[in-house]
Amino acid sequence: MNSFPHPSHQPHHQSDIKGIRGSFLDFLDDPFYQSPQASVRYIADGLLVIDHGHIKAFGHYDQLQPEYAHIPITAYPNQLITPGFIDTHIHYPQTEMIAAHGEQLLEWLNQYTFPTELKFSDKNYAQEIAELFLDELLRHGTTTAMVFTTVFPQSVDAFFEAAERRNLCMIAGKVMMDRHAPADLCDTAKSSYQETKALIEKWHNRGRLRYAITPRFAITSTDEQLKLAGKLLQEFPDVYLHTHLSENTAEVDWVQQLFPHCQGYLDTYDQAGLVQERSVFAHGVHLTDQEFQRLAEAKAAIAFCPTSNLFLGSGLFKLDQAKSTQYPVKVGLGTDVGAGTSFSLLQTANEAYKVAQLRQQTLSPFEALYLATLGGAQALCLDDILGNFEVGKAADFIVLNSHTTPILALRTAGQPPANLEDLADHVFALLMLGDDRAISATYILGDLTYAPSPSP
Repeated sequence: MNSFPHPSHQPHHQSDIKGIRGSFLDFLDDPFYQSPQASVRYIADGLLVIDHGHIKAFGHYDQLQPEYAHIPITAYPNQLITPGFIDTHIHYPQTEMIAAHGEQLLEWLNQYTFPTELKFSDKNYAQEIAELFLDELLRHGTTTAMVFTTVFPQSVDAFFEAAERRNLCMIAGKVMMDRHAPADLCDTAKSSYQETKALIEKWHNRGRLRYAITPRFAITSTDEQLKLAGKLLQEFPDVYLHTHLSENTAEVDWVQQLFPHCQGYLDTYDQAGLVQERSVFAHGVHLTDQEFQRLAEAKAAIAFCPTSNLFLGSGLFKLDQAKSTQYPVKVGLGTDVGAGTSFSLLQTANEAYKVAQLRQQTLSPFEALYLATLGGAQALCLDDILGNFEVGKAADFIVLNSHTTPILALRTAGQPPANLEDLADHVFALLMLGDDRAISATYILGDLTYAPSPSP
């Protein structure tokens, strides 16, 4: 049985100073471009000092302890503490249809996704799934996510209300969809503009919450709807744009038929003013060289969703091209539940490694963990407040335990790594063999928000 402190019992701000002691790993730079020595920070015996939910001090225990001898300290011996995982693309209404058999993208949407999303016109139902969904994220070590809701505004309210009670930094938005979907799931260009504007005014920058303008993908939006989404981005320049891009070859071909005046899939968004620094495009499996270049110029981001891309047979993402030196694109990992098959970013990184292998590339353990932490924060333009243990950032972090399965304990020898080489091997074992069982604690703003219950 897993244990969640009840959200209503969580204080909004931690009033006392406290410390966490253990082995800490975070990133100060991008290991795709810098050596591990320059990008990885590993403190085998460290102290994280938290004040009012934020990091007050961080460093070696022996150096900091004299100054903070008076504070309560929680120790996690022989475990690894990292920043909380950041999921850059996931659908909360698809939680209940995860692992739906047998289709590729367009058929899968019609057979499974649209009928499931119709249930979210009922706010009580949306609330029930939102609660379960957020509990699952925390149980898997995910502390921040960029989330699709549905076309119904009440599904947005249900999600944000549940996230606000947990003090979570979450980004979400109402789906905009005015064609090529069941009539009961469609809005209109005008109604989607009006409803989105009202939701932005209600939720964006309310506490830790952020809003994303969310056209589902070009196929389900008319030119008029995409242009009104662009108008909203001009009116609210610090909100996000979240959509799908070049996931499946049949989808790419259909977009070309629907938008003959556009120079490819990305251009359907670009002509509406939707390609910018706070734009996050899920998948990007079949991007052209020119599209990679355009995303780099705009400082837009791609959510790499390997479990989904493999499950739906969509293809192998060109991570090496996204992380090129000539046209570097910001990349984060996305679980893409429900096409994705796990809430775990450990398992998602595991699949990302295999996708790279199939493309005759390699993904290092540090690169993979970076994508799940600081890389995700950078993709979501949140790296000023999240993503590593820099002083002043929010104390959202997790504790990884390599003793939780017999094979993981055997593989890692149960010892904290002594150097970067040993650390890389330890992290790789956690990524390949770890899942929700490896998460022994999830902290939000310095508060213990999830820990597994002890075995009876």
